[in-house]
Amino acid sequence: MDDIPPYPPIDPTTFDLIVIGTGLPESIIAAASSTASKSVLHLDPNPFYGSHFSSLPLADLPSFLSSHSTSPSPPRSPSSDDPNEFSLLEFATRPLYSSIDISTFSPNLLDQHSRKFNLDVAGPRVFFCADKSIELLLRTGTNQYMEFKSVDATFVGDNKGNLWSVPDSRAAIFKDKSLGLVEKNKLMRFFKLVQGHLAGEQDIKISEEDLQSPFVDFLNKMGLPPKIKSFILYAIAMADYDQEDTGVCRDLLKTKDGIDQLALYNASIGRFQNASGAFLYPIYGQGELSQAFCRRAAVKGCLYVLRMPVTALLVDKDTGCYKGVRLASGQDIFSQKLILDPTFKVTLPSGSSPPLPLKEKLPFFSLKDDKGKIARGICITKTSLKPDISNFLVVYPPRSLFPEQVTSIRLLQIASNLAVCLPGMFVLYISALCNDDDQGKKLIHAVMNTLLTVPLDSESNAAVQSETAENGSAVQDETSESSSGGPSDSGEEKPTLLWSALYSQELTLGQVDFICSTPMPDGKLNYNDLIDTTFKIFQEIYPGEEFFPETSLENPEGDGDASPET
Repeated sequence: MDDIPPYPPIDPTTFDLIVIGTGLPESIIAAASSTASKSVLHLDPNPFYGSHFSSLPLADLPSFLSSHSTSPSPPRSPSSDDPNEFSLLEFATRPLYSSIDISTFSPNLLDQHSRKFNLDVAGPRVFFCADKSIELLLRTGTNQYMEFKSVDATFVGDNKGNLWSVPDSRAAIFKDKSLGLVEKNKLMRFFKLVQGHLAGEQDIKISEEDLQSPFVDFLNKMGLPPKIKSFILYAIAMADYDQEDTGVCRDLLKTKDGIDQLALYNASIGRFQNASGAFLYPIYGQGELSQAFCRRAAVKGCLYVLRMPVTALLVDKDTGCYKGVRLASGQDIFSQKLILDPTFKVTLPSGSSPPLPLKEKLPFFSLKDDKGKIARGICITKTSLKPDISNFLVVYPPRSLFPEQVTSIRLLQIASNLAVCLPGMFVLYISALCNDDDQGKKLIHAVMNTLLTVPLDSESNAAVQSETAENGSAVQDETSESSSGGPSDSGEEKPTLLWSALYSQELTLGQVDFICSTPMPDGKLNYNDLIDTTFKIFQEIYPGEEFFPETSLENPEGDGDASPET
């Protein structure tokens, strides 16, 4: 970022809100604030939209990860005309990615077509057809900037390479040959009870005591066999941790929350005419979501400047109150409110003593506030994991791959019909919550070993390997040994790995205090929790404003206009 483009001065120089970073939370806040008639300046040091929520070409992903794996010094800006008016507090960057391993097994093929890939930095992600993100897209009219396709199916995997279909309707339950008659009857009775409870039928209502109990205990009470329990807990309710081991479970799902997840799943199936399943995926990748809200904000008057780093915070010398920011171009821009991408933190000058109000707040803001890590993997193949299906989700419940696996592992296969890769190729996104990098790598490798053939010799990206030597190790330390068992379709060979990227990402929460910071992508499959956090940040900075009032829509569109198909 040393070669700053020769931008003309930004005019005006005072705004209601400055937003730094074009990730999803920042883009939603910029759009909501612009809709509320606030003047907004939206800056991003990157040459693209989306930040940690972006979809990048194959060649750009390693450099993005590497640039956020260390804490480089911020670019220096020219001195102010009046250096005595403000205190300057420089921005520093947080290392948010670690243990980055890039391996290439078909360099000539992929290097020639790098720009034809759109790889999600925060995959795997899908939209439930009835979740909060879809509702927000419809309510704001932002859906007109995006197109979707249906994710065809959901499976539960095991350590032998089998992929078991998750029944999502009565017809699917009856057709499922892997379920016995007793299992089918118990599952039907369970779904009937849940549907009656959600419909408010008094004679089959679930008791309040059961609703507050652990969901796994309620499933045991219903007499559901282990296989069905696993399907419901991890492939429908999307529980993250082993629900039957309270010693390792960090998030024990209550029955009430489990029923809510089942209701979301049920409401998502068949909501849109052209989507047969519960999930949608955006054409061109998840990065389109941030761009859509940026376009919505621009329509409402938000000013955008990309490739513009921000170097320092401007604070009043006497009161310590926030006043504005200094750009890498040397220009000072002022605002009442500031929203920061999680990449940035504020540093105190060495040997200086800031004003008391500032001194009390900065230590809190500068904390890393991480809540663990999530391991992510991206794999490219020329063969689908299921010969007859292109786009689908696979869930590996806890302990399904090896005894020490205490978290769910999720895999999403996306094909070229969603414009994320070359025709005839497939992109696999894998993720799992973890305590550290080594545990995360073990989880991702377990899936790769089970489903893929990994060539013994890799032509690794030497530049990336050297840049990340302090944070990572070679990806091919254990993957040459494949686990026992074949793929679910007998007679079919495992797909061969062409390229892979493995990395760990810090999980950080949003903060609302002296200045506001947005969260990193979380470990969930959808965006519901992120949207809730974004809504709370907006309420804190503008407590009297409505979050996207419906009267603001120029082109209100209903469900019928929000087709997930192109």
